[in-house]
Formats: sequence, C-alpha cells, structure tokens
Amino acid sequence: MATNKAGKEMSFLDHLEEFRWLLVRSTIAILVGACVAYYFSDFIFDTIIFGPKDGSFITYRFFCDLANQYDLDKSFCIQELPFELQNRTMEGQFSMLIWTSITVGFVVAFPFILWELWKFVSPALYDKERKNIKLFIFIASLLFFIGVAFGYFVLTPLSINFLANLTISDHVKNSIDIDSYIGLVKTTSLATGLVFELPIVIYFLSRLGLVTPKFLSDYRKYSYVIILIIAAIVTPPDVISQTIVTIPLVILYEISIFISRFVIKKEELKTT
Repeated sequence: MATNKAGKEMSFLDHLEEFRWLLVRSTIAILVGACVAYYFSDFIFDTIIFGPKDGSFITYRFFCDLANQYDLDKSFCIQELPFELQNRTMEGQFSMLIWTSITVGFVVAFPFILWELWKFVSPALYDKERKNIKLFIFIASLLFFIGVAFGYFVLTPLSINFLANLTISDHVKNSIDIDSYIGLVKTTSLATGLVFELPIVIYFLSRLGLVTPKFLSDYRKYSYVIILIIAAIVTPPDVISQTIVTIPLVILYEISIFISRFVIKKEELKTT
C-alpha cells in the first residue's frame, strides 16, 4: 500500500483527498494560464487561431514549394481559402474567447499537470523511479508540445484546405460558423498532442502488464493500415503530403514497441 510523506499507509479516503487536491491545483494552473491567454487574446486569435485560414500560412507555402519543385498537386498554392467565418449567436464570440483561453491555459499548464499526476502516483513507485521525475516531465511535455505543433502546423492546415475546397455543388457556398472552425483547430491540435503521448501511455501499460511488445508487434500491420487511412483522409491525393503525416505516427508506434520491450525485460530481470 502507498504511504504518505510521513511514512504512514494511506487509506482509500486519503487517496481520494490527494486526488481532489490534484484536481484543485491543476484547475488553478489552467485558470492562471487562461488569464494570460485572455490578455494576449488578440495575438492568439489573429495570428495563431486564424493563421491557417490565410493562404500565406507557412504550411501552404511549404507544400506549394514542394508541388512546384516536383510537379505535384498545386492545391496548396492559394491566395485565399474559399470560405468566410461567421458568428450566428449573441454570445458566440464571447464563448469562443473564454473556451479558447481555457484551452490555451491547459496547454500552458500541461507540464504542471504532469507534475501533479506524478506526485499522485509516485507513492506506488520504486525510489529509483521517483528520482526520474524531471526526465519524465521533460519527455512527456516535449512529446505533447511536439504533437500540438504537428497538429497545428500540419494536420490543421491540411484539414482546413481539404474541407474548404470540398464541394458537392456550385450552388453551395461555404460560410463557416466560428465555433466549427475554432473547434477544428483546437481539437486537432490537442488530440494530436495527446496522441504523441503514446510512448508514455505504453510505458505505464507495460508496467501494469496490460500491453506486451508481442501484442504491439502482432498488430503492427493493422495499426499501419489505420495510420495510412488517417493520412489519406486529412491530406490531398499526393504521396509527399501523405508521407509527411504518416512517418511521425509510424515512428511513435515503433518507439512504443521498443519502450514496451524495454519495460518487460526490466521486469523479467527483477524476478530472476
């Protein structure tokens, strides 16, 4: 059973109390980050959130240069995306301001939330594992921020460009609700950030014996098919853009297999 700082065994209610304070401290950190985001809201919306709507966004320029160099699909060589944003409710823009600030607050506070989670589970870990807290926070935070950046700079513009240019008829014009657009940017970036935590999740699942490297290896081909399908959906029909999306996800999966194999071997050595 886990013990507290005084070395006494913790009851179930003690664990609940610790978890409650974890949620309280994490919420405060998110709100502090949200207040900072609210102060810089003009920059966050005009430059970051609405950046992928601009035809001169860095991702579009990059893919346009590739298309010109290798004579590929030039759908990214655009001046303006064929849609406009609109707000159709009185509280729409205020709601978007608040929830976007909270989302940014979560991203900013993510390392602190990891710290709180580590403190919560650390009583069940070995002393040697507790000493690796700085390394854990650094790697997990780095993976999350890389994932958010990948989602924002790669998946989000690919999705926006694809969906904005998809038409079922010339009679239909795209006037997109602001909550739909911002929701796509936020969801894609956050979801990708969490997906990039896969190696960390596999580490703990392997520690618990719920995942093995054999299981991950046996289902590798199915995982690759899913990754290719995702890449095909969010990218234009050309090999380069699909490869750019596929490679990081494949690398993450292979790293997860390596981590699982390392954890299992380490556990086997302890039992011998």
